[in-house]
This record gives sequence, structure tokens and C-alpha cells, in this order.
Amino acid sequence: MPLAFPHLRIGLLGGSFNPPHAAHRAISLLALKRLRLDHVWWLVTPGNPLKNVRKLPPLAQRMQLSRAIARHPAIEPTAIEAGLGTTYSHDTVAKLRARYPRVRFVFLMGADNLAQFHRWRRWPELAQMLPLAVVDRAGTSLTALASPAAIALARCRLPESDAARLAEQAPPAWVFLHGLKSSLSSTELRARAARKTRRKAPVRRKG
Repeated sequence: MPLAFPHLRIGLLGGSFNPPHAAHRAISLLALKRLRLDHVWWLVTPGNPLKNVRKLPPLAQRMQLSRAIARHPAIEPTAIEAGLGTTYSHDTVAKLRARYPRVRFVFLMGADNLAQFHRWRRWPELAQMLPLAVVDRAGTSLTALASPAAIALARCRLPESDAARLAEQAPPAWVFLHGLKSSLSSTELRARAARKTRRKAPVRRKG
């Protein structure tokens, strides 16, 4: 488990990190600056319950790649969920709050995750546990802001100009951050790798 001291402001960015990429780092840097966080912890999950994990690379491999991508003293890839024995974000956050009761955690997610947040296990309770920061992703803003979770939490949304105060707010509270320039996604990177592999595959001739 990472070290954390009382009153630190720590962002939690969860995901499969399959693979980790520059947008993960960009989201973290944006959150550090705009939310005035002290650290961002990457929660490299053993397996996302909303995704097929049969082809998921080993956790140790994804951790190694995450460290190579992070390259910043305030960004710390972790295997916290493996250590805590949790799979769902709600359970992970509950145990982190119990372990670090005086740390000010902020949950970070891309707009693509806000669009499906209502599918997450016990998502209303998660929103009541800590503030949320949603980072705009190319092509997903309108869908995300029209999603069931965004509508349900509309009254709790802070103006973007108040983002620096988010970590101090009592939940439910959230902010939508613009300014991310990278449109990379792990899904697209895996698709590119698959296309490249198919092009390199030898052609079998008949006869």
C-alpha cells in the first residue's frame, strides 16, 4: 500500500491499463494541476468486471508498463485492488477511506466512464463517498453529460472554475474538466496492435 499522510489530496484513477498510455498520464497531470492534488494513484485493476478479462495481460506486466508511462514523482501506479482483494470501485474506495480516514480522496474518470457510470456496482453510494472529477474525452462529452448518472448528479456539479476546491467538498460533488488534448484510448491501441499483427501474419497459399 502506498504511503499517505493526513490531509493529502490524492486522485484515484482506476482501470485495466491494458495498455497504459500517454492519455492516462495526461489525465493525471491535468488533475494534479486543476484540482491541486498532491498525488494521483493509478489503481491498476486485476480485472474490470465490465470487460472480458480472458485476454488481459498479467497484472505484473501492466504494472511494469504503467511505471514506464507514468514518469512523474506525483503519479504512482499501484496494485491496491489486488492487495485489498477488491474488484469493484465502490469496495476499493470504502476500504481506502477506512485505511486512510484523513486523506482527501478524489475519484478520477474519463467522460467515457461517466457515460456508463450508471452500470457500475453501487454507483450512487460511490458518489456519496468522495468527490468525482470527470475529464473530457474526444467525442464523448455530449453522451457523458446526458447519461443517467450525470443527470442524477446534476445538482451536485461544481463550475469548472471551482475545480481547485473539489477535494475539500463534501460529497456528492463533481466537476467536468476540459483541456485534455490526447484522444488515445487503450481500446484503440489494442485494435491497432491487432491490425498490425494481422498484416504481419504469413499468407497461406492453397495447393
